Amino acid sequence: MNWQGVFPAVTTKFHQDGSLDMDMFFKNLDAQLEAGVHGIILGGTLGESSVLSLEEKIQLTTETVKYVNGKVPVILNIAEGATRDAIFWAHKAKEMGASGLMLLPPMRYGSDARETVAYFKAVANSTDLPIMIYNNPVDYKTLVTLAMFEELTDCPNIQAVKESTRDISNVTRMRNLFGDRFKILCGVDTLAMEELLMSADGWVAGLVCAFPKETVAVYNLVKAGKTEEALKIYRWFLPLLELDIHPKLVQYIKLAEQMAGIGTEWVRAPRLTLIGEERVKIENIIKRGLEHRPKL
Repeated sequence: MNWQGVFPAVTTKFHQDGSLDMDMFFKNLDAQLEAGVHGIILGGTLGESSVLSLEEKIQLTTETVKYVNGKVPVILNIAEGATRDAIFWAHKAKEMGASGLMLLPPMRYGSDARETVAYFKAVANSTDLPIMIYNNPVDYKTLVTLAMFEELTDCPNIQAVKESTRDISNVTRMRNLFGDRFKILCGVDTLAMEELLMSADGWVAGLVCAFPKETVAVYNLVKAGKTEEALKIYRWFLPLLELDIHPKLVQYIKLAEQMAGIGTEWVRAPRLTLIGEERVKIENIIKRGLEHRPKL
């Protein structure tokens, strides 16, 4: 598994009646693959995993693996409250042909360090699929500390971290302690260029769902040492990237996908589509971005 590059955390597409819209989902996948992304992540927050049935998650994963057909790895996110359920999805992911896992700490219960490490190890030891730990204490309230990562070095298939602590210095702390033992992927759109410049290996991206070419361009330019060229795109991109750090990021990014022509805004309840002043505000941000879209 090569944990390097741009990995879109793709949205799940719905029809207005709430049913899965696989045609639009594949249209967006085509745009991602054409732009040159390096992997696809299913079942995250943007994927509205918490409101999908077991059957829908299986359908989404199975059909994505078949559609992508080995062009890039397909990663399944696991966000479960029970260890046995997380292990179930690790086994199911392997069965469905996924290439790897993104693994959150236990949901709902605030596990302590010992419990969190035990949870991660139990899942890792149940599968040979490569794993990326999702470290997001801001949204999910559990910090995976450096000491905990030290314990996780015992599991060779725990290979990467989605770094979402909002502390750019954590990239350097991880490098100082572990070298290249863990690949580091930025998980916060508004910090992506900064963390890439600090040696992050990749970017688990959100606004890539609507702007895949620009996202891949920023990554490729930074890695090629063309900082000034990357910065021009990133400065244009930042007002859009800020849509990723709001509680309604799903609605905001789906609206951006719709306005960019590669998605729809339909979400599943309890989420509702945007209305009123909020909708006008977000539409204006996206409209300005589209009107001034850089030539790559």
